[in-house]
Amino acid sequence: MKRFIQCASALLCLCLSLFSVASSATTEFPNKPVRLIIPYPPGGGTDILARLVASKVSETMKWNIVTENRPGAGGSIGLEAAARSTPDGYTLCLAETSNLAINPALYPNLGYDPEKDFSPIMFIGSLPLVLVVSADSPYHSLASLVAAAKKNPLTMASSGNGTVGHLAGEMFKIQAGIQILHAPYKGAAPAINDIIGGRVTLFFGSLPSLRTQIVAGKLKALAVTSSARATMLPEVPTFKESGYPEFEPTVWYGVLAPKGVPQALITQLHMTFLNVLGTKEMRERLAQDGVQFNAISAEEFGSWIKSERIKWGEVVRQVGAKID
Repeated sequence: MKRFIQCASALLCLCLSLFSVASSATTEFPNKPVRLIIPYPPGGGTDILARLVASKVSETMKWNIVTENRPGAGGSIGLEAAARSTPDGYTLCLAETSNLAINPALYPNLGYDPEKDFSPIMFIGSLPLVLVVSADSPYHSLASLVAAAKKNPLTMASSGNGTVGHLAGEMFKIQAGIQILHAPYKGAAPAINDIIGGRVTLFFGSLPSLRTQIVAGKLKALAVTSSARATMLPEVPTFKESGYPEFEPTVWYGVLAPKGVPQALITQLHMTFLNVLGTKEMRERLAQDGVQFNAISAEEFGSWIKSERIKWGEVVRQVGAKID
């Protein structure tokens, strides 16, 4: 009995020691810059949101978050780099629908698995897409654009193969019975430049990446994919109003870490992002860009990724999209 008590006492001391070390590690985190990988080039919706989040967390928590753009292959290059990083909490990524739910079905040789290679940290929110054309475009409504596309193929820019904007265009092409030729770019910014210049006809993009150009009169918004009109664009009708009630694709964003980061640190990171993004000030700031903040747990975010992967995988099969 005495020996049992001695062993139990030693085990308890060991557990307390390990707990103390783990607690100390999370308490001291971070003691160096945290890298936030953005899988798209500067200027697009994901980049704008990532820099806003990084800036606010750095300002509030006195952290040093360094953003790093790693564009290419619909966000796959950046996500693969994040997945292969040391799982110590010092490399995170801000990913979205394309990288986590679409690419697994689109790319047969994807260099990462959204569920096996990452630990979800924070679901930020979702927002609708906007269909835009250049300010000089002859199309002033969705109906006029559809009528033209039924006669001759129109060109559609996207921020890359497999992005939500790309698949939204493919979905709309099927639903409207029109002809659209796809022109993939390496990000939203270069695609938008060619839309403004009239070199490509139309583009499905997020509100953050398009708001400035729409307000400046460089782009015309023809319709939004939300169920109700966007607060930022009250004069722009929804696709539902325009005769397409089933067309409501959205894009969502979240922060992840490579698999292997200790659970205590995942919890600390989640609470940090939640406390910063969940403030009234930040929720209102996100709403300005059309982002609806959703404070779900890290575990619920993981389940969300799984369900969205199934949903968008079916869309990829439906439109026949595939990248070798």
